[in-house]
Formats: sequence, C-alpha cells, structure tokens
Amino acid sequence: MKTFLLLTKRNTKLFFKDKGMFFTSLITPIILLVLYATFLFNVYYDSFLQAIPPEIQIMDSNLKGIVGGQLVSSLLAVCCVTVAFCSNMLMVQDKVTGARKDLTVTPVKNSTMALSYYVSSVISTLIICLIAAVAGFIYLANVGWFLSADDVLCILLDVVLLVLFGTALSSVINYFLSSQGQISAVGSIISAGYGFICGAYMPISQFSEGLQKVLSFLPGTYATSLLRNHAMRGAFAELNKLGFPEEVINNMKSTVDCNIEFFGKIVSTNAMYAILAVSVIVLIAAYILINMFVKIKNK
Repeated sequence: MKTFLLLTKRNTKLFFKDKGMFFTSLITPIILLVLYATFLFNVYYDSFLQAIPPEIQIMDSNLKGIVGGQLVSSLLAVCCVTVAFCSNMLMVQDKVTGARKDLTVTPVKNSTMALSYYVSSVISTLIICLIAAVAGFIYLANVGWFLSADDVLCILLDVVLLVLFGTALSSVINYFLSSQGQISAVGSIISAGYGFICGAYMPISQFSEGLQKVLSFLPGTYATSLLRNHAMRGAFAELNKLGFPEEVINNMKSTVDCNIEFFGKIVSTNAMYAILAVSVIVLIAAYILINMFVKIKNK
C-alpha cells in the first residue's frame, strides 16, 4: 500500500509539474465552453424553437435554460474522456523517457504500478473536470438556471463516473503506445471523434437507425444521456409546470437523447448507471490483466 501511495503521489505531482500538459488540459474545457456558447447556442436554440408547435408560446428564459443544459452536458461528456487521455499520457512518457524501465527493475508489482497510474490520472482529470463543471454552472446561472440541488449533485456524480470510465478506457489504449508520435495521433483521434460517437456534438437521435443501434452498445452514449437528463431536467420540469403538453416535452427529450432506446425499449436512468459502472469495472480489470500478462516495449 505504501508503494502504491508513493507511486500515485509521484505520478500526480509529475502531471501538475508539467505546466504545458496541465494548462492545456485545464484550458481545453473552457475553450470548448466558449466555442459551444458562441457557435452552437443559436443552432440549438433555433432547432428547439422549430420543434415547438406555433400555437404554443415559450418564455425565452426557459428555452435558454434548455439549450444551456444541452451545451453544458455536451461539454462535460467530451471533457471527462478527452482530458483523461491527456492526463494519462504520463504512462506513455515514462516509456519514452525510460522511467518505466527503471521502475520495473524494482520489486514493484505490475498491478501496483498500473493502479498508481490509473488513480493518479483519475485525480488529475477529476480536478480539471470539476473546474469545468463549475464553469458550466456559472454559464447556466447567466443564461437560465433551473437546476435543483439534486440535479447539481447528480451532475457531479455523473462527472465522477465518466472520469472513472474515461481514465480506464485511456489506460487500456495508452498502455500499447510507446512514442510521442503515437501519443499525438491517439489524442487527435479521440478529440475529434469521441464527441460524435457519444452524441455530444450531434444527438444520436439525428443519426440513421442502423447507426443508432450500433451506438446503443457504447457506454459513452449512456454517460452523455445521464448528463443530459440531469442538466435539463429542471428546465423540462418548468415547462411541465407552465402547462406544456407532455407529448411535446417527451419529443424534445427524445431529440436531445434524454430518452435513449435499446432496440425499441427506453433505457432507464438506473440501467444507464449500471451500464457505466460495469464498463468501468471491466475496463479496470482488463487494464490490470494487461499489465500483468502483456509484455510492454520499453525504450
């Protein structure tokens, strides 16, 4: 346990000591929030406005609260995974610099070393993503705040679970990387592609039926839906209080992936949590087993 704690402390300190990596990871969510608010807000706003029947009137603050919830949930859904890949690059850098080889000649178990990388990456990623969540809350307070205390706590829980998932996924993938070029390539692919396949950039409901079925097997889909439900629940509840037809509200929820279907059946929130939790456990187990039985290439 002492060795594990020392390695975790060492990895965490090295991440924050690398100012370039730390500030890049920290500023990325803020830049994304600014870009989302600048370029996507009006797009989402108009799409919601068009989905509401002309005879139904909606207050501007309510609509902005819904759009703001969608933007913040998209931001967190992407950052919890992409930042995890960035913070977990230390594992690859240790192989590039030869530090990993120095550690392996000591009587440290591979499983202990693997868990230390994982836990330190979780700590680093969680700090950054919680800062991003606070920035998102500040943004919602300005455009339209409809979150209850339960909603805020649920969003924070979603962030924690998604960070655990993103770090576990990055740990499995990054384990097989051994050069700076591979780090850059994987980082670029994840940054560009993950937002689409998890439904953050474009709701999965807008994809073809076949692609929707394929994406319904991915845990990231349900993580995004959880964030959507909790970030937008208050705004939809307010519409319900104002007398909006239930059918219109349900259609809006389906449009933004609050209601995710698995082969025709809507997946409950509890089931989404279960899927995400099981995915984290499976990925962590796979990561530990890989470290124990797969021989890595040290520089």
